[in-house]
Amino acid sequence: MGHRALVAYRRPDRLYDVRYSHWGGEDLSLADRITESTPLAEGVVDATVLAGSIARDRILVDLLDPCVHEALYLVSPDDDYTVDVYRVCWLEWGDGRDDGRGAIVRADPARDGEIRAWFRAVKTTLGDAIEMGALSRRAAQAYLESRICEDEDGIVYTFGNGQQHGESLPYTPRPDVWLAEDGRREDATGRTDDDRDRDRDGDENRE
Repeated sequence: MGHRALVAYRRPDRLYDVRYSHWGGEDLSLADRITESTPLAEGVVDATVLAGSIARDRILVDLLDPCVHEALYLVSPDDDYTVDVYRVCWLEWGDGRDDGRGAIVRADPARDGEIRAWFRAVKTTLGDAIEMGALSRRAAQAYLESRICEDEDGIVYTFGNGQQHGESLPYTPRPDVWLAEDGRREDATGRTDDDRDRDRDGDENRE
């Protein structure tokens, strides 16, 4: 199955040549193996260029699928092969909806376990809240994104937007019905069943 990662090498023109690593997302130790003498980490990084002359922002929206890739490495050959490492976080739940929303979080091998455990705990808790009807999917996803940005200074993006548009488009988690039938479903105006029931009760009392 592998632990897939993308490795992007910065060019003199500040664009990137992107390559693929099948095991680079496992524990982030690949960052220490990319050096001037071993730029492809002795074969851990594929020699074939996946995409050439691409801007850093385009890597996210065009190439870095949060459902597929687990890590992103940005390599600076002109700076003694300094490597910036990012852990990829998938900001959706596994039911096939909106699966392109993701985030990258700056990481290193020493903190990687901590970041992964933190993200897994927050996402699992929110998923349980959705299933129990305590939160709508829209509210849970907005909260997850805010935690990623505020707690870990993450960069949120939508994979696939750049393939059809000239630039990444603003994203709003799509409105969603509540998964439990607890009278909290929202209509197109954002009002819930409970809101409408209270309005009807008020009208009846006035009569």
